[in-house]
Amino acid sequence: MKPRARLVHQGGAAYITSMKRFVPFLKSDPTVAVIRLQGTIANSTRGLDDPSLGPVIERAFARGKPVAVALEINSPGGSPVQSSLIAARIRRLAEEKKIPVFAFVEDVAASGGYWLACAADEIFVDRGSIVGSIGVISAGFGAHELIARYGVERRVHTAGRSKSMLDPFRPENPEDIARLEGWLAELHAFFIDHVTARRGSRLKSSEDLFTGQIWVGQRAVDQGLADGVGHLLPVLKDRFGDKVRLRRYGQRRSLFQRFGAAVVGDALATIEDRAAYARFGL
Repeated sequence: MKPRARLVHQGGAAYITSMKRFVPFLKSDPTVAVIRLQGTIANSTRGLDDPSLGPVIERAFARGKPVAVALEINSPGGSPVQSSLIAARIRRLAEEKKIPVFAFVEDVAASGGYWLACAADEIFVDRGSIVGSIGVISAGFGAHELIARYGVERRVHTAGRSKSMLDPFRPENPEDIARLEGWLAELHAFFIDHVTARRGSRLKSSEDLFTGQIWVGQRAVDQGLADGVGHLLPVLKDRFGDKVRLRRYGQRRSLFQRFGAAVVGDALATIEDRAAYARFGL
C-alpha cells in the first residue's frame, strides 16, 4: 500500500470508529470504564474519599454505556467510613445500571483497600499482590511522661467525663481502652459482614481469614479473597474481545493540590502515606 493510500485507509478507519457512536446500525466496539483507586483512604484532599471520587465514579458508569467497569486498586487502606461510602456508591450504580464490575489489584489491596475490591463482582490479583488485612487498627502516641520530664503541666477542663478520653498527654485509662476496643470490635464486625456478603461461598473456611492476616497472589485466590491471577487488559480482552476499548477515569486535582506538597512542604502527609504502605513491606 502506498503511503497516501495507507493514510486514507487509516483516516477512514478512524472515521468509521467515531461514527459507530452515532449511527444505530454500526455496532460500537465494547468500552470498559477504568477507575483508578490509588493511595490511602482518608477524608481529606490528600487521599481517596467519597466526596472527591463520587463524581468520577458517577461519570464512569454513565458515560458511553460501558459494558463493564474496572477498578485499578493500589491502596493500603484507611478510613472505614470512606471505604464503605465509596464501595456502596459503586454497588448502587452497578445494580442500577446492571453493569458488571471487575477489580484488579496492583501492589496492595489491604484493609480498606480490600473493602473497595469487594465492591467488584470479580477480583483479580498479580502474583505479587498483597491482599487481605481484614481488621481494624487504632494507633497513637503517649506523651505524658515526656511532658512531665520537662515540667510541662497539662490543663484540661471539660463538661462531661468522657470528653477528654484517650488524651495522649495523660496516662491511659482502662475505661477508655475498653470503650475503644468496643468500637474497634463493632467496626471489625461491619467489615466482616461486608466481605462475607460480597464474597459469599467463595471464601474458604480459615481461622486466619478475619484476623488481619494478609496473603500474596495465588494464596489470596486459594483463600477465596480473589478469583484469579490476571491483569487488566488480558482479562478484559478475554471477556469482551480484542477490540475492547478502555476509557480511564481518575481524581482531578487542582494545580495547588498537585503541587501544594512541594510548595507548602507537606512532608507529614507523605510520611503518613509511606508509613501505611510500609506496613506491607512496600
